[in-house]
Amino acid sequence: MLFQSSAAWAPLLLASSASAGLFVPASTTATDLLAGKGLLNLAINQIGQAIQGNQQPCNLGNAAVRREWSTLLPSERKAYTDAVLCLQSKPARTNQTLVPGAKSRYDDFVWTHIEQTLTIHGTANFLSWHRYFTWTYEQALRNECGYKGYQPYWNWGKTAFDPINSPVFDGSDYSIGGNGDFQEHNCTNALPTGLNCIPPGAGGGCVTKGPFKNMKVNLGPVSPTLAIDGLTATFPGSAYNPRCLRRDVSPWVSSRWSTDKNSSDLITENLDINSFQTVMQGDFASGFYGVHTAGHFTIGGDPGGDIFVSPGDPAFWIHHAQIDRTWWIWQNQDIKNRQNAIAGTITLNNNPPSRDGTLADVITLGVNGPDTTIGDMMSTQAGPLCYIYV
Repeated sequence: MLFQSSAAWAPLLLASSASAGLFVPASTTATDLLAGKGLLNLAINQIGQAIQGNQQPCNLGNAAVRREWSTLLPSERKAYTDAVLCLQSKPARTNQTLVPGAKSRYDDFVWTHIEQTLTIHGTANFLSWHRYFTWTYEQALRNECGYKGYQPYWNWGKTAFDPINSPVFDGSDYSIGGNGDFQEHNCTNALPTGLNCIPPGAGGGCVTKGPFKNMKVNLGPVSPTLAIDGLTATFPGSAYNPRCLRRDVSPWVSSRWSTDKNSSDLITENLDINSFQTVMQGDFASGFYGVHTAGHFTIGGDPGGDIFVSPGDPAFWIHHAQIDRTWWIWQNQDIKNRQNAIAGTITLNNNPPSRDGTLADVITLGVNGPDTTIGDMMSTQAGPLCYIYV
């Protein structure tokens, strides 16, 4: 049996449901001020470049603007989720003989992440790869499904103390979908070190509210962490395995590692790229999740709690837009020294040992877009990119 009696977890379950009702966002003043300072630095930098005759095609005046989920109008949120559903309805480009489980254009993105997981986490390309991945997904929504907006982000600090009742996960038609229905389950062993096993929350079952209530997850699981009977690992995760979208949204995780202070400390206390990206991804030996891992396990469930298949949950994309925003804010605090800063190797936590990554290293997304380089992804206003965050 994978689950224990829920009696031991009853206080947590009660706490997670007792606050149902009016959602009050937490303050994100610290990171918002850092973002504002970064925008000012960008403006000063662009003026300086223009004076020197180096004016670039993309600038603050014509850049696409990515906005926070809760600041979008209900109609804008629905336009976004409608576009995601559209992408899930379009046929896959992935070779069906090699990857029979990829049934849709959405699955094309999921498979790309599955296939490259061990070379895009704990690596020099972690931030740049996911920046390009998220941008390419945004372009698919716009170019293939008629979406007129841009990729929204989920400011974790706003929802850290009550994610379930937030506009992100409240289960309304204007959310990114609700929590899973309650299904008894054990704690989620999220970290490879086994530390800080996540107490079971009020979910664990299928998502039955919101725009993705009828969604099918087709690929994986590869490394599932949701402790329920019947959810077993498959490898390499390419088989057709249709199942419901499950979540176990966890305020236990978000209130510890996704607060505004977690983000502002990450940005202000880590002055080099190596420490910044390492702290962001977590220190598993000490049980520290970091904002990256915490975001994934605030979502939890299947495939949200599976490092390989996590893009199979639509909440992945607003989470990784916030990862990108956090890096963007960090870069903009010191553009001269941070714009092209890179550290790390080309294997997960340098296991097995490998060479250092370089700006010339190629990023490939298979059928989803053309190859690019890490160097082309270092600025959101250069190369193929032209966007900012507000």
